Amino acid sequence: MKFSESWLREWVNPSIDTAELMHQLTMAGLEVDGHEAVAGEFSGVVVGQIVSFDRHPDADKLNVCVVNTGDETQQIVCGAPNVKQGMKIPVAKVGAVLPGNFKIKKAKLRGVESFGMCCAEEELGLADSSDGLMELREDAPVGTCIREYLGLDDVAIDVDLTPNRGDCLSIAGLAREVGTLTRTEVTVPEVNSVAAVHDEVRGVALEAPQACARYAGRVVKNVNVSANTPIWMQEKLRRSGIRSIDPIVDITNFVLLELGQPMHAFDLAKLDGDIRVRMSQPEEKLTLLDGQEVELSEGTLVIADQSSAVAMAGVMGGEPSSVTSETKDILFEAAYFDQIAIAGKARSYGLHTDSSHRFERGVDFQLQEKAIERATALLIEIAGGEPGPLFVEESESDVPAGRTVELASAKVESLLGLKISDDDIQEILTRLGLVVSEKTDAGWVFEVPSYRFDISIEEDLIEEVGRIYGYNNLPRTLPVADMQLLSEPEVISPLSSVRSQLVSSGYQEAITYSFIEPKLQKLFDPELEPKALANPISADMAVMRTSLIPGLVKALQYNANRQQSRIRLFETGQVFIPQGDQLAQIDHIAGVAFGSRQPESWHGAKDSVDFFDVKGDIEAVLGLTGAFDTIAFESCSDNPAFHPGQTAKLMKGDQLVGFVGALHPSVGKQADLPGTVIAFELELGLILEGNVPEFKEISKFPEVRRDLALIVDESVNVSKIKKCIEQNSGEFMNSVSIFDVYQGKGIEEGHKSIALGLTWQHPERTLNDEEINQHVDTVINALDKEYQAKLRS
Repeated sequence: MKFSESWLREWVNPSIDTAELMHQLTMAGLEVDGHEAVAGEFSGVVVGQIVSFDRHPDADKLNVCVVNTGDETQQIVCGAPNVKQGMKIPVAKVGAVLPGNFKIKKAKLRGVESFGMCCAEEELGLADSSDGLMELREDAPVGTCIREYLGLDDVAIDVDLTPNRGDCLSIAGLAREVGTLTRTEVTVPEVNSVAAVHDEVRGVALEAPQACARYAGRVVKNVNVSANTPIWMQEKLRRSGIRSIDPIVDITNFVLLELGQPMHAFDLAKLDGDIRVRMSQPEEKLTLLDGQEVELSEGTLVIADQSSAVAMAGVMGGEPSSVTSETKDILFEAAYFDQIAIAGKARSYGLHTDSSHRFERGVDFQLQEKAIERATALLIEIAGGEPGPLFVEESESDVPAGRTVELASAKVESLLGLKISDDDIQEILTRLGLVVSEKTDAGWVFEVPSYRFDISIEEDLIEEVGRIYGYNNLPRTLPVADMQLLSEPEVISPLSSVRSQLVSSGYQEAITYSFIEPKLQKLFDPELEPKALANPISADMAVMRTSLIPGLVKALQYNANRQQSRIRLFETGQVFIPQGDQLAQIDHIAGVAFGSRQPESWHGAKDSVDFFDVKGDIEAVLGLTGAFDTIAFESCSDNPAFHPGQTAKLMKGDQLVGFVGALHPSVGKQADLPGTVIAFELELGLILEGNVPEFKEISKFPEVRRDLALIVDESVNVSKIKKCIEQNSGEFMNSVSIFDVYQGKGIEEGHKSIALGLTWQHPERTLNDEEINQHVDTVINALDKEYQAKLRS
């Protein structure tokens, strides 16, 4: 929420400066996201009054004005279209300096001397654009410094509130917090009931009482919609980030900012009969205030008259019933809507309004009458009007019940770690609006105010005490506990070692959202229907991920779009796989690689990363965890996200561990990837469990090596050949290495030649040729029988 510091200080004015105020708000959990001056830097600008004006003799669009600036009368040439006699305006005198270090000097415009400048809001840094001169109130004292008159030595503060603190989305709520933090009295503007001068009301039917339990309204007749919103209100709205529109809209926005109660005004003449608060009907449409026509989806709460919907409840009013320059009579409304009924509705239509922002977080269900009274009094003051009686319709059984919470002073000390006096605890909570309903031997029973939806248990009260007392004032102590270390199986490698290995291989760890866009999910895992969120943050975060790769691809795309030509990312996290009515949460690790194989240098090659580079990175991880010998790489062509000719699946016996390979070209095109991306995704639990290393004495006797060149079908996986050799080469086999793979001249089409080096070593003696030849024959026979492998001549 953005607000003016001077407006806040009208309610509560502690003896601290702006910096300390923002610090205390942040430390109390109301994080200050930013602040800025409410006007540009300028000097020498005063309140002036146009005494008279005439057309410029040589320019149709210029006027020659005689302006009273208090101590003198000056001639100023002005081109604004809204010049009129008697109006009071800001005047920059000769010698003034406007924003952007623009200095006002004596000048001649088309031959006529000009001694100053009549100013618009834009020229003082009060608006991005202006249609004419800034018109001040008739009672503005001529000659007064404009900064002093408008109170422009002010700061607009932007507070980033957590969703549970909807009570602070108003000046009233923030003042209550500041008053409690600084132990300063809060001056609440008096809101008196406005006497009715006619008896017209509108009937209200609450047809969806669970969603709308209270609805208040008032008819005000003979309103002057063309009246000007006073400068003081325009400035309060502007400094809070809201543009002034007309007095009626401005008043509803003012009450929203001041009290936290969203309001709306209907043109009474455009309403057909009584008000109905109901759910939308099939195929019902509504044109909103922004001109957008929407088809209302099922479950959307609307405000309707007897003919049709006139507003989307808690979000935005409808254009057909809106207040215009022709409006004479209005209907003010203020309602209490259930948080769940409004949550997500605005986003589902691509909207976000100040009203929906507040209703989604909870609005005080006892605030509606006060808001109507405040708005009515302001309307009569600014635009006149004849108010009717305030009417309220309520579904008593659906209004939130009052809550009481018991608090023990000993529990406060136990959780916060220090003794806070009972008087201080009680003062903190009562300043926040809680009421002591009972004092017990152990502590208190507090009544929770209607605006604090986030307080329901004892720990909530203790959190409030700690927050206001100051987290930085709590003692710093090391915990003392009798702890027994749990044994960790040596067969399971720590995840930290896997992360370190990938980082040393050039990867950077990323953390992406568990929610992804449905289209992106379908692109990478089309055969699996993901779990949809009931209330997604946004349309592109609507389903739970079934793979880590989509999030990493988005991160890679983001980096590539910012001139990063070599990218290596990995992530560990859970994927969410629907299994009937259950949702399995499985730990995965995934990575993506793009760009050159080596970092750019004068001596490095410029080859692009390929399948074997990433396969080597995975093998390094498997070697670290001890799972290398238990996991096999097999060719794979049935994963739609990967290129069928450049992909392998990892198998641990009959269990699928994951995949590694180049992403499919069609996937890369649809995901707008900059080129070929190599990716992998593995089930974390299966690679962390490996074999425990065992000590083996180094043999003192020589190794014996035999090289075999085999011709096999090109579809045969080399890892299977290695496995067959290891199973049939005897107990003293030391290693099997592949040093050549060849296809081409001299090799039959559809076949390949594989050259392998087999090494034996006995721990206690030298192996003889007869033994080795016997092992080689056994291996050749086994390969011939299993894979029809033949020795290459």
